[in-house]
Amino acid sequence: MTTDLNTLKLRLAEAEAARHRLALGGQRERINRAGTEITYTRTSLADLDGYIRELKAAVANAEGRTGRRILNVSF
Repeated sequence: MTTDLNTLKLRLAEAEAARHRLALGGQRERINRAGTEITYTRTSLADLDGYIRELKAAVANAEGRTGRRILNVSF
């Protein structure tokens, strides 16, 4: 099942807002993820960061962008 771009962007905004509230001292944040409500706390920020990365990748994919970039290396 493919999720439309607007839904992905909404989920990303919600996840980033929840992360911001936790970073500012919030105790817990609940996010609905694929029909399951997940509670994040300050101790699970890494999990929330992973979810945000997944959403960013899904948005980029839905917009036709890839995660590839040109890497310039010099020695």
